[in-house]
Amino acid sequence: MKNSRYKFFGLPAIMIIMAFFSCNDDFLNQVPDDILTLEEVFNRRDLSEEWLANVYNYIRDEAHRTNSPPWDNISDDSDVSQRGNPFQVNLGNWNASSNYWNFWTDYYKGIRDATTFINNIDGNEQILESREGEALIRQRKGEARFLRAFFYTELLKQYGPVIIIGDEEINPDLPMDNPLMQLPRSPYDECVNYIASELDKAMEEIPVVHYIDDQVLRSDFGRASKILCMAVKSRLLLYAASPLFNGNSEYSGFANKDGTPLVNTTYDAGKWERAANAAKEVIDYAESTGNLGLYTRYRADGSIDGFLSYRDLFLDSWNIEWILARNTANMHGWQRSNTPRLANGYASHGPTQQLIDVYRMADGTAPVTGYRPDGTPIINPAAVGYSEEGFENYQAPGATRAVPTYRMYINREPRFYATVAYSGSDWINTTSSLGVREIQLYYTGESGKGGSHDYSETGYLWRKNVSPTYHPTQNNVARTYVMMRYAEILLNYVEALNEYDPGNSDILKYLNRIRERGGLAPLESGLDQDQMRDEIRKERRIELTIEHLRYFDTRRWKIAEETDGGLFWGMNVESGTSNTDPAFFQRTIFETRVFRKNFYLFPIPQSEVEKNQNLAQNPGW
Repeated sequence: MKNSRYKFFGLPAIMIIMAFFSCNDDFLNQVPDDILTLEEVFNRRDLSEEWLANVYNYIRDEAHRTNSPPWDNISDDSDVSQRGNPFQVNLGNWNASSNYWNFWTDYYKGIRDATTFINNIDGNEQILESREGEALIRQRKGEARFLRAFFYTELLKQYGPVIIIGDEEINPDLPMDNPLMQLPRSPYDECVNYIASELDKAMEEIPVVHYIDDQVLRSDFGRASKILCMAVKSRLLLYAASPLFNGNSEYSGFANKDGTPLVNTTYDAGKWERAANAAKEVIDYAESTGNLGLYTRYRADGSIDGFLSYRDLFLDSWNIEWILARNTANMHGWQRSNTPRLANGYASHGPTQQLIDVYRMADGTAPVTGYRPDGTPIINPAAVGYSEEGFENYQAPGATRAVPTYRMYINREPRFYATVAYSGSDWINTTSSLGVREIQLYYTGESGKGGSHDYSETGYLWRKNVSPTYHPTQNNVARTYVMMRYAEILLNYVEALNEYDPGNSDILKYLNRIRERGGLAPLESGLDQDQMRDEIRKERRIELTIEHLRYFDTRRWKIAEETDGGLFWGMNVESGTSNTDPAFFQRTIFETRVFRKNFYLFPIPQSEVEKNQNLAQNPGW
């Protein structure tokens, strides 16, 4: 069934409802002779709705992605030319006092404000005047409960075990010697169980989707839903089952100041089963309702167009694949960073050669199977047509013409062309006043190092999630940014299933759905558990690249010491005078990155540790 049409009956995703006030202190303290009390706020419908909208605002805008949040550019997939905090982290030049990306403080503010809402919304006089008032209060409490659980989940990803406060309302103005300001961290498994239980409670209070007469309410399109709770739970339990926190003996001494262990170092295969079951609940909903699935575009002959399917799933807002999204997002910043300078872009942000090497050939063959000790690639002789020498005319998917193309980029899988802009490829916007123009990333090119401090050190730009109609000055249309989608749920499921029930037929079934949507032939059976694990991880890296997940994947798998440190490669941006100059198209080291064991978890900001004497710092910090 084709599902590429605009879908308003699709899943509600988080719509960031802009509040009238930026923080609750300002919200309550308006003027000296007109101070609103909590009781007054939560007896009025408009003010309590504004409060909840402000809690939604704590969901971070992740669209820009060159500095904040940093996850892509401190992963092995990406690099940004600016010498800001990501650069310092990649070189290992940071510590607990650096205060880089202090999301600890912000998320706890969101947790506190969500708790205040939950504890005070009951009995709202204006809401209860309506016939459906009690049901609306339950729903709004469920939304706040989801948001609180989501903030805890984000903290857990970044920092590991956190302080679980529960329903306690803690006044931030309490003196620091008050016991409520000196709470210790909760053990990791307790954190996971608490968050999962809160998501379950939220599911009981909020609808699956927001309908009136079979039509989604546009005003509610984006509020928390049962499916969103289920999806976040799937990610939470997958991370909890992964090697970083499931049987990691290296955390045997990780404990609170009173000796309470913060990580259970005993491996539990049941965690994988629990993660698989959570993902399967989402899949079962999708398959029983048709309201969720993989966004797919088709050719005239009925075959799947892997290029357009993957490109447009990010551009067609609120389509069938989206689960979590943000309307107010800095997509302009993201798109401009990946637009050539000829169109007033910055051309400063690109994938690494390590990622380029992961993309398969169109027939599914891997072109690079590994690396020698000096970092040079081991080229797969079975990858017919792959070469790192010479050029030939080639019309890439989505291009309007054939142009001389470096053979490394010829006949790759469709998602490669929807994700990567290489030197010699056409700029994605062919409708502007500039017309069809080749991107020039070599040294003397219009977007090369020789012309500006803004340039791509890797010799590539990102094309994924850049609209074909985007131009920084001619057509800067606001766009919604997707933060979680159905493909991730399928990949969560097959990964967890392969760990506790290898050989289960569902593994190939759902992994192949993603491959086929991406334009690849299905995998055949016969792979053992290790081989399947490799395929799943590769598929996850390709499908979800530059979506803030690779950073956490390499850490939860405990492979970041192999992937995130050492030599990083790109094309030779110090050379080249044309898009057929072999001097540019040479693997070249652009950076030597540093990864230490303590980098598996972010440091809790040192200022927080100094204020709370019971707050144990993460290992190695």
